[in-house]
Amino acid sequence: MSRHGTKIGPYTLHEEINAGGMSEIWLGTDAAGKTVALRLMLNNTTFAFTERKRFLTGCETLQACQDDKHIIGYIEHGKIDGELVLVLEYVEGENLKLRMATGDPVLAENIAQVLIDMAEALEVVHDRGYMHLDVKPENVLLTRNGRLKLIDFDLAQLIPDPPRKLDKNPGTPHYMSPEQLARVPVDHRADIWAYGISAYELLTHRKPFPGDSADGVFHAQRNRSDFIPPRKLNPDIPLALEKIILRCLEQDPAMRYPSMSVLTHELRKALYV
Repeated sequence: MSRHGTKIGPYTLHEEINAGGMSEIWLGTDAAGKTVALRLMLNNTTFAFTERKRFLTGCETLQACQDDKHIIGYIEHGKIDGELVLVLEYVEGENLKLRMATGDPVLAENIAQVLIDMAEALEVVHDRGYMHLDVKPENVLLTRNGRLKLIDFDLAQLIPDPPRKLDKNPGTPHYMSPEQLARVPVDHRADIWAYGISAYELLTHRKPFPGDSADGVFHAQRNRSDFIPPRKLNPDIPLALEKIILRCLEQDPAMRYPSMSVLTHELRKALYV
């Protein structure tokens, strides 16, 4: 049954934008007629403990990580008319996975700035004390004028010190670090790995460590016999940028960048931005 025109508190639903296993996203308007995006939790039953906790954790982390540039804008969240709702700024654009698939010229023309903006977004998250744990092109929106917004904080956690083993291991295997897949202690450097995977993919249009399962991806990460340096696939990549990506993809977290701020500084130098 269509929910077009349904009111939830002061918000009116107009058009479904996206739907996943846990939630759906709607284009809506508030009481003043301003356009917003509403994320509605689908399973809102009494015993949906895991889904509810993940949804609320994502809302609270997003609220804590707000900035004016590269994080999707938070408006409010909570139970409204019996539904769990997250209200966001509405951004007209598509995620980087879709932009890559269509060969979008805006992405190609702005790739250097996109890489820096992604790093700055993660720098904000880490500076606020969180690790995102689901960094991938699908979770980065690019507007029509080339602005970037990091989204989906459902898997985010506080950065542990020292690193610790995650209680659960959700995520997308192709972007998960070796320590995540091995179920050993992790910290914010798992995001640095995922950033390196995403940058490699954006620049070469292929994944550096392919596999049909988490075990297959982990084997490719450890074996590396089939790993192709990004400049062999795309000679236009500056040597300094390749070195940055390769450092992000060090198997040992201690060999990666110690922080996103250091990585961002190196990126700006390499890309003259």
